[in-house]
Amino acid sequence: MTGNEPTGPNPNDPNDPFGLFGNPEQMAAAMRQFADMLSAQAQAAKSGEAQGPVNWEMAKNLARHAVSAEGDPSLTDAEKRSTVESLRLADLWLDAATELPAATSAPEAWSRSEWIEKTVPVWRQLCDPVAARMVDTMGSAMGQDLPSEVQAMAGSLLGMVRQMGSMMVGGQIGQALGELAREVVGSTDIGLPLTTNPALVPSGVKRFGEGLEIPEEEIRLYLALREAAHHRLFQHVPWLRSHLLGAVEEYARGITVDLSGLEQAFAGMDLSNPEQIQEALSSGALLKPEETERQKAALARLETALALVEGWVATVVDDAAEGRLPSAGALAETVRRRRASGGPAERTFETLVGLELRPRRLREAAALWNAVKADRGVEGRDALWGHPDLMPTSEDLDDPEAFVRRGGGDWDISALDDDK
Repeated sequence: MTGNEPTGPNPNDPNDPFGLFGNPEQMAAAMRQFADMLSAQAQAAKSGEAQGPVNWEMAKNLARHAVSAEGDPSLTDAEKRSTVESLRLADLWLDAATELPAATSAPEAWSRSEWIEKTVPVWRQLCDPVAARMVDTMGSAMGQDLPSEVQAMAGSLLGMVRQMGSMMVGGQIGQALGELAREVVGSTDIGLPLTTNPALVPSGVKRFGEGLEIPEEEIRLYLALREAAHHRLFQHVPWLRSHLLGAVEEYARGITVDLSGLEQAFAGMDLSNPEQIQEALSSGALLKPEETERQKAALARLETALALVEGWVATVVDDAAEGRLPSAGALAETVRRRRASGGPAERTFETLVGLELRPRRLREAAALWNAVKADRGVEGRDALWGHPDLMPTSEDLDDPEAFVRRGGGDWDISALDDDK
């Protein structure tokens, strides 16, 4: 042998037509993705469900594949019991820290796959508006590249292109949800109510505590306090859930799509090449909307509302944990850094909805809630959630003491519009 003879397929050589088949992992991933596409289409057709802008069956399958590849064993009875007990104990501690009663829904423990399944309905509500624009733009962009004499006869072809767009957006969402499922600790990591049941993900709790040198039971109890506090707020402030989800939906519906970014993403792409599709999906280029000034203003209002939620939760949890959890301060700072600097949850949400969801003013909001409590007590603080018009504004976060001196929250709720 001279040493120059071919040794077989080269998976790293783009000119080697057998390269993909020489890499078992790439081949398996490509076949799995193709099978997911076919399976999702078959299930949608069988159920009579409209496809919509996102292939959600495919998204769920990809997300589940992602978490199962890392390992997502079923929860043991001990894990379920310790998680539910932590959430129940957290509710008992919260009774003395807030006037809002405990959530009425039963606490739960989820595997990562269960988190995906339970939260998809809300993700669908959040993602569909912007995804619809993306899919339509993909079809329009590709249609423009066709000769004029062909466009008139290309109706069915463009329909297939939009269907492919639905698959590709579904693929990106599935990857993002799979990544997020490996990081989350419960149902409220992004500050929005993804389910109606308070729940923790034991594997996420364990991952959160890596390197902290704090007992796992203490970490679980602290995160249970945050989860339970969020759900008290969402369940017993009737307008809050629809206010936050509606604001995100309004933001998504008002965005414009960066067509040039789509054109760059599709330029020279071989749709039969799974490696190119995989690279485009992971880059985020296929779902990267362009903000308008109107949307930036809407985002600022939404960030204020999220900061008020997170600030209230932080102060209530601090009060409930005082004297009970020695490491509460360190855990609170860990959560603040994770939320304020943009952890995995925030980055994934930006990929899914085109929205950077980050309560940048969390510290200011916590200071405001503490100032109100010092002036009027727990009851006066929590009474501000009685109506959206009583909520502090972004300007109030700049000067909490002025908000208190001005008598914010002393307005007559009965005189306000109760249908908000």
